[in-house]
Amino acid sequence: MKITDFLLRLKLQKNIGYVKMLRIASQITSNDISIQTIKNMNLPDNLTQSCLAAYNDTGIEKIIIRIKKQCYPISFFDNEYPDALRQIYRPPLVLFTQGDLSLLKNKIVTIVGARQATNYSQVVLDKLVPNLIKNKIVIASGLAKGVDVMAHKATLKNKGKTIAVVGNGLNHFYPMSNYQVQEQIAKSGLILSEYLPDTPPRPFRFPERNRILAGIAQSVIVTEAKEKSGSLITANLALQENRDIFAIPGPITSVLSAGPNKLIAAGACPITDFEFQL
Repeated sequence: MKITDFLLRLKLQKNIGYVKMLRIASQITSNDISIQTIKNMNLPDNLTQSCLAAYNDTGIEKIIIRIKKQCYPISFFDNEYPDALRQIYRPPLVLFTQGDLSLLKNKIVTIVGARQATNYSQVVLDKLVPNLIKNKIVIASGLAKGVDVMAHKATLKNKGKTIAVVGNGLNHFYPMSNYQVQEQIAKSGLILSEYLPDTPPRPFRFPERNRILAGIAQSVIVTEAKEKSGSLITANLALQENRDIFAIPGPITSVLSAGPNKLIAAGACPITDFEFQL
């Protein structure tokens, strides 16, 4: 059995979460998994039995076939898996994808910002994104309301390539207002999720998603964001992974400038020219 199929089987087991999967994955030394491979792993007896149960579960095969018709799963061990993401803390062991996986091998810039963004972000992105695309940069964001969808739309409008990392399974659209954008990205860009396709959106999944947005990128750009926001979580995660942080300065009278201005004060590079080079 191939590693990715084995990890999919583990992910479909209710009693095996990320920590246990990571412990199992760290024991894998072969491209093919057999019953003997599992027995040779240095695992507690109960975890070995869970692995064997997942391996031998005949009912799971139909579920995996259905998943593969909906999307293309890749694992930490696959060549398509981005090297930069392998280096982060708690890398996703399985990613569910729709679209062009080759984009993960390009230079990627993640753009994040407030869900309740003002027209300032729209104006900035309309001028900033074309320059990034001109330099063959792939734009990543989280397909949320506000800055995220602005970044995706600006990229698509200028015939660039964009990656959306979502906080739900690929069979869900959140928010529903972004349905058409998600469909368009799946056709001409790439959608990524670490969640099984039928997993619904939940608040705690979006901060989890942020580490992937930070992990796949060489740089992160923050437009408008409150002083305490998911965008700053992404920026801080990116900083921990030695990514470059850029921020759009804004008027100190705006609450949505507090986040990027704070990042600049802490050492992030301010973007003051639409022709800036990464």
